[in-house]
Amino acid sequence: MSSPPQGGTREKLVSKLPADLQYGLKIRAAQLGVAMQDAVAAGIETWLGRSGPLPQVDTAGAESFGTYLPDGLYGRLKDVCRERDVSYIQGLAQAVALWLAEHPAAACPARRLVVCNQKGGVGKTAISSSLAQALAEDPPQNRSRTPARSRVHAAATAAASAVAGQRVLLVDFDPQGHLSHQLGFKAIPAGEESLITHMLHRDQARRDLLELALPVDGRRFGGRLRMLPAAFDAFLLDSGLTMFRGPRHAALERALAPLEEHFDAIVIDSPPSLGLAMDSALYYARHREEEKPGSSGLVIPVEAEDTSAQAYGMLIQQTEALARDFDISIEQLGLVVNKFDPRRGFIATSSRDKWIALGTPPVLSVVHDLKEQREAVRMQTPLFVYAPESEQAHQMRAIARKLRIP
Repeated sequence: MSSPPQGGTREKLVSKLPADLQYGLKIRAAQLGVAMQDAVAAGIETWLGRSGPLPQVDTAGAESFGTYLPDGLYGRLKDVCRERDVSYIQGLAQAVALWLAEHPAAACPARRLVVCNQKGGVGKTAISSSLAQALAEDPPQNRSRTPARSRVHAAATAAASAVAGQRVLLVDFDPQGHLSHQLGFKAIPAGEESLITHMLHRDQARRDLLELALPVDGRRFGGRLRMLPAAFDAFLLDSGLTMFRGPRHAALERALAPLEEHFDAIVIDSPPSLGLAMDSALYYARHREEEKPGSSGLVIPVEAEDTSAQAYGMLIQQTEALARDFDISIEQLGLVVNKFDPRRGFIATSSRDKWIALGTPPVLSVVHDLKEQREAVRMQTPLFVYAPESEQAHQMRAIARKLRIP
């Protein structure tokens, strides 16, 4: 709830509003940089000025809602509700619906790439980190390197420049905090302000979440790559979401929406679970109306073995159930067959071939199990700083190119 400004020029409104309108209001106001109380006031003024009948809003199950309005506006709303023979809740709902209709969402400023798989150990963290680095590093023409020697190399350089040089936020959404540790960051201690605070207790937050996003060192990134570290109390996120009074599936979006205007891409290293936290990450990755297809969605690391296929099936079941429940589309942007080693024989090669044969989603790359990634982790250094010309780094650049928005 917003606090009234000094001077007593506003009065408190306490009513009810459908959860979908509350959520839409919060997100749209954050996207447009408008205070929520001002958006409600503008919607009521528009509603008061309408003379004809307005469509009824389904207010069944409306939840408690409060804000502050200019003095006298709530009274005018109630007076006109009586004149029009509608409830106060219906009048407020119509006003908020009007404001949303007259203030469409701006073009989505940041694509959302959620790296996920229910199975641990498939390399989600390495793929999340390296993909973010590939998107953020300097375009090829700005790097210190030998001149291109062929048309093929020149074409590859031009293609890479189309996806590099982006402003990227890397989010450690896994309570284990491996991503934070691998890049040399400490997880935020329990009780201190973090992403979890902004998801569950936003009214208690004292800092903008952007202030908690720390720069990732490396001249190749030019200050464009930032990291939102894990929080120790993220282990309690699922239980916290069970008691959350707002729309639980939208808790992550509620926290990250104000940051989207500052970035071109948000890459999320998700937890290896099928709980409520994962629901919120999947929902955040959904296709939005203002986006081109293929802009946002899931990047799914798998291994060339049978248990990885079983875990993938569980993830897809969860994704499809969430999509049905909320009538949304969640795109699978592609699979990454990770840590592949052909020396493991028939199981590895046949599993790789089965992943490729799926066709949809496509296999973005087969990433071999090589030493550079492990060494970079040991050194707590980004791969693109430790071994920028390694095979793994080039494979991640290729994945970034394949994920280029059509």
